[in-house]
Amino acid sequence: MSLLTVYRLATIAATPFASAALNWRANHGKEDPARLAERMGESNRPRPRGRLVWLHGASVGESLSLLPLIDRFIQRGLDVLVTSGTVSSARVLSARLPAGAFHQYAPIDAPKFVERFLDHWRPDIAVFAESELWPNIVAAVRARGAPLVLANARISRKSAERWRAVPGAAKSVFGAVDLCLAQDSDNAARFLALGARCVRIAGNLKFDVPPPPADSSKLAEFNGAIGGRPAWAAVSTHPGEEDLVLDAHVDMAAQTPSLLTIIAPRHRERGAEIVEAARARGLTAALRSQEGEPRRDVDVYVVDSVGELGLVFRSVGVVLMGKSLLPGGGQNPIEPAKLGCAILHGPYVENFTEVYGELAAAKAAARVTDAASLARAAHYLLSEPSRMRKMGRAAGETVERLGGASRGIMTAVEPYLAQMAVAQQ
Repeated sequence: MSLLTVYRLATIAATPFASAALNWRANHGKEDPARLAERMGESNRPRPRGRLVWLHGASVGESLSLLPLIDRFIQRGLDVLVTSGTVSSARVLSARLPAGAFHQYAPIDAPKFVERFLDHWRPDIAVFAESELWPNIVAAVRARGAPLVLANARISRKSAERWRAVPGAAKSVFGAVDLCLAQDSDNAARFLALGARCVRIAGNLKFDVPPPPADSSKLAEFNGAIGGRPAWAAVSTHPGEEDLVLDAHVDMAAQTPSLLTIIAPRHRERGAEIVEAARARGLTAALRSQEGEPRRDVDVYVVDSVGELGLVFRSVGVVLMGKSLLPGGGQNPIEPAKLGCAILHGPYVENFTEVYGELAAAKAAARVTDAASLARAAHYLLSEPSRMRKMGRAAGETVERLGGASRGIMTAVEPYLAQMAVAQQ
């Protein structure tokens, strides 16, 4: 019995327990309690009458990377269904999807739920972001004859090694993809080795994503509260990194008593523990969700809200990208770069080697290794605003130069769109 058969039987056996599991997740903030039915393939929204493109991204980053494609599909007269699997991605997408596109939660990868989802939506083509391939979904889409495209395709070396340990399953899953549009040559090689049949290099869609928005009135209030204080931000931080950021703040504040450090953790529910860690160091700390704008006496301000990174990036000139000071692979620096921020990062950025390499070559990003080097780099940039602005301009110019993937991807999927048009006639 093949591994995929075992997986399929296991998901069938687990189906009766899905409702209880979803309710448990909802009680812990991991699901939207009002939309649990969508996770089981149900929807109270009717399918649009015309041609429908299904785009899927696992979480916030993957979903937002699809925005340039969404716009282009809508311009072609297609309706766009966008799915994701997290509460945070649904919240962010609800504010950023254009007219002509709508969001649903992706179904759990169990045959009953997948079939129910596909029976309702009947997508004419499926476009999944990065490497978000679930075996039952892939098999069901393939069985219905809809083209399956992997766009902005990326798979880490570690994930590829896990798939290579089960070569039969890898070939069945990746070989079912009609077109794999990889971000770069390294990822293309990994997908080919895993059994993908048609692989092309199309670039990174995230360079084409518009910068995160910010409400003008909120931005004015935020900047007004900061005033003339030197401020910097640590964004998308993970456990353990905030301790280094707080230690860096203590070092910097000895030279700049009015310093404001903004921390936006990757998982906003960790905000309270970060505030406590700051207070344990004798610092005054505040949560945005509880205290509103940063007061003048606040040393550390924790942004635990959803969809407000655009506010942060427009209000500071220096940004440390998290998941990089400790092993984790790094977070994507494109958004702050687009808004002209000087980028700092730790040594662990293997998930975004190309982007950080380009930023480093343009002198738009600097590498730090610990709290002491972080404090030195951030203090230098804050005390040398002309250098900070020069780095920020270089960052913006670099990511602008690297854009264009959405055009290439649309060219690559054009034959499938033409077939859809003919089939509708």
